[in-house]
Amino acid sequence: MAGPAGRLDAVLVCGGRWHDFDYARLRLLELLGDHPQVRTTVYQDYDCVAALEKADLVVTYTCDVRPRPAERAALARFVERGGRWLALHGTNSVIEEPARGGPRVFTTPRLLGQLAEVLGSQFIAHPPIEPYKVLVTRPDHPLVAGIDPFMVTDELYVCELHGELEVLLHAEYSGPCRGFAEGDTVALDDAPRPVLYLRRHGFGEVCYFTLGHCRGRYDVQDLGVDDTGRVDRGPWETTEFLTVLRRCVERVVGAGSPVGG
Repeated sequence: MAGPAGRLDAVLVCGGRWHDFDYARLRLLELLGDHPQVRTTVYQDYDCVAALEKADLVVTYTCDVRPRPAERAALARFVERGGRWLALHGTNSVIEEPARGGPRVFTTPRLLGQLAEVLGSQFIAHPPIEPYKVLVTRPDHPLVAGIDPFMVTDELYVCELHGELEVLLHAEYSGPCRGFAEGDTVALDDAPRPVLYLRRHGFGEVCYFTLGHCRGRYDVQDLGVDDTGRVDRGPWETTEFLTVLRRCVERVVGAGSPVGG
């Protein structure tokens, strides 16, 4: 619950693989910093159970960061008791890189346990990064009100979905996701691909926004590329993404005070 004078304690988990987490962390801290009642503690992984137990809101931007069982349980308890969790981009991902000397195929094992149910999805694959259209599923919802369909350059996530989701933004894609073990079959249906959704769990809520890819020149060295020669900011240079992201942060901040009440 909120502390004295309305103070809210936020946990920001930002880290993982193959993305520019320094850039994403800075931008997210700027958005949280617009709310003077929020005091944020930053972690690179989920080894922060004590902080989660006291948190009023949680924001995560990760890729292939795998919480241990005790950490998964702490995150589930946080939402169950009324917490608000803004989960961004690869939070729902578990990705195994190709075996050395083998085919360049990534696998996405189901190792999130109960957390996939809490989050409402788990990443399976994405087609090559290129511009695609984001459609507005619920134009009447405050998070996306006034937002027209927009083009964005990002990873179009194809996910395994869990439970009832209130989808606010979606994309349409049917085709292969080459380079992923399940990529030749997982995206062959015509189902909408959720881009922004809300998922109730217990007394709390997960707000999941799959956009947010960014990559610097030196972020894939473990894949054998010392310098990509380019900096990708992707949706962080798209007005609609920034507008919706700001609203998502405002939602978890504004809903933070009832936690534990």
